[in-house]
Amino acid sequence: MWPWEHAIVAYLAYSTFCHAIYRDSPSGLEAITVVFASVFPDLVDKLLAWEFGVFDAGYALGHSVFAAVPISIGIGLAARSTGRPRAGIAFALGYLLHLPADVFDSYVREGIFQPELMLWPVVVVQDHSATQGFVDQFLLFFSRYRDELLAGDLTTYRWLQIGLAVFTALLWLYDGAPVLRDLLRGFRRLLLGVVGSNHRFDESTGRR
Repeated sequence: MWPWEHAIVAYLAYSTFCHAIYRDSPSGLEAITVVFASVFPDLVDKLLAWEFGVFDAGYALGHSVFAAVPISIGIGLAARSTGRPRAGIAFALGYLLHLPADVFDSYVREGIFQPELMLWPVVVVQDHSATQGFVDQFLLFFSRYRDELLAGDLTTYRWLQIGLAVFTALLWLYDGAPVLRDLLRGFRRLLLGVVGSNHRFDESTGRR
């Protein structure tokens, strides 16, 4: 599953959770956290495998349920201790959804059920096809994805993913566009602060 597909699924799940439990929308911090956590396993494993050759495949430590659960618990406890419990939940949800999503995606696209993708080091996935660096390998896979979309002969599964992306984008707008909303508010405060500082400076110097 592609990084943005993980991010879409994670945001949709967390936003739904917030509306169901808190009757509220995700904050900017929570939105960033859930999206980052949703791609965290790939950032760890694929970077270490493709760029440094630490693992034989891009499914290892970061994708392991044996690492994901304690890491999620640790982040959750740390977030709670700093008064940000919802950010901890966002991280855990985004991270833990990534693992079964890869297994499901592999089964739907290739017809192969691979629970071993999340069982490292009990089961080690072997894949020596990725011999390029992280960026080059990503661009190679992305070009294949782009060519598939441009060809127009999309599978039902791909159409469902596109529909899910559109629905999640609308949900994000309904939520108030978290992150973008916070950036605009921060820019507005900065702009007002600059204008206010200039005004006070003019008054102190007697200038108009």
